[in-house]
Amino acid sequence: MNASEIDLGEGDAGFVLGTGEIGILLIHGLTGTPTELRRVAQGLAKDGTCTVYVPTLAGHCGDNSDLQATGWQDWYEGVRKTFVGVRQRHQQVFVGGLSMGAVMSMYVASEHPGQVAGLLMYSTTLRYDGWSINKLAFLTPLLMKIPFGVHLCSFEEKPPYGIKNERLRAIVERQMKAGESSNAGLLTMEGVTVRELHRMNAVVRKRMPSITTPALVLHSIEDDITSRWNADFVERHLGGPVTKVLLDNCYHMITVDLQYRRVIELSAAFVKKNSTAPQQPIEYLQQA
Repeated sequence: MNASEIDLGEGDAGFVLGTGEIGILLIHGLTGTPTELRRVAQGLAKDGTCTVYVPTLAGHCGDNSDLQATGWQDWYEGVRKTFVGVRQRHQQVFVGGLSMGAVMSMYVASEHPGQVAGLLMYSTTLRYDGWSINKLAFLTPLLMKIPFGVHLCSFEEKPPYGIKNERLRAIVERQMKAGESSNAGLLTMEGVTVRELHRMNAVVRKRMPSITTPALVLHSIEDDITSRWNADFVERHLGGPVTKVLLDNCYHMITVDLQYRRVIELSAAFVKKNSTAPQQPIEYLQQA
C-alpha cells in the first residue's frame, strides 16, 4: 500500500507529507481543518524519518449542515480508516492531534492497544474553560439534557480565535468570515455538535486509566479556549507515562501560533525517544 491509497477523508483538504519509515497520524480539531496541522507536519517530515498523515474528519471543511449531519463516531470512523491504512504501511505509528483531535488520539490508542507508539497531544480539550470562554459555559452540559435544549445552543468563534499572533489572527478571521471553511474552519458551532464532543469526552475520560501509551502533552499557559486544567487532568489520569510541557507566548492554536517551532522541536524529540531505534536521552525543559 502506498500513501495515495490511504483514506484521508472526504474532499481534498487532507494531505500526506514525508517519506520516512515512522508513520504519524495527526487529527485536526472540532470545526477545524487539516491546515491547522500543516506547519507541524512539515516540521516532523523535514528530516526524512517520518511520514505524516493529516485526514479530514467527517462533516468538516463544509458548512454547519454538513457538520451537524455527523457525530463523533462518524469522525472517529474516518480516523480509524486512516489509521488502519497507516498501520499497514508503517511498522511504527504515532497518533496525535489538536484540541478535540488530541482527545480522539487517546480514543484511537484505547481501540488499538499496543499499536500506537506514542501520543502527540496539543491543547487537549476535555472542557472549554479558557479565559475567553463565557463563565456560564459550564451550564451547557446541563442545558443539553433538557428536551430540545441542545437546539437552543449555538457558539460563535470570537477574538482572539486561539491565536496570539496578530497578523495570523487577522488572516484567519478574514477567512472564517468569508466562509473559507477548508482553510480556517467554521465561525459558528451548533449545540448538536458540542453535545457530540461531550459524549466522546465522557467515553475517553473513562478509558484514560487503561491507556498505557506514552504521551507528550503540550499546552499553553495562556490558552484562551481550554485552561491548563485539561493538560493536568491528562497527566493525572492517563495510564501511561506522560511528558507535559507548558508553553508561553501563544494561545490555543499552538500548532500555528508563535510557539509552533517549539511544538515541532518537542514533538520530534518525543518521536525519536519513543521510536524503536535506540536514541540518546531527551531532556524536556518545563516552561512556566
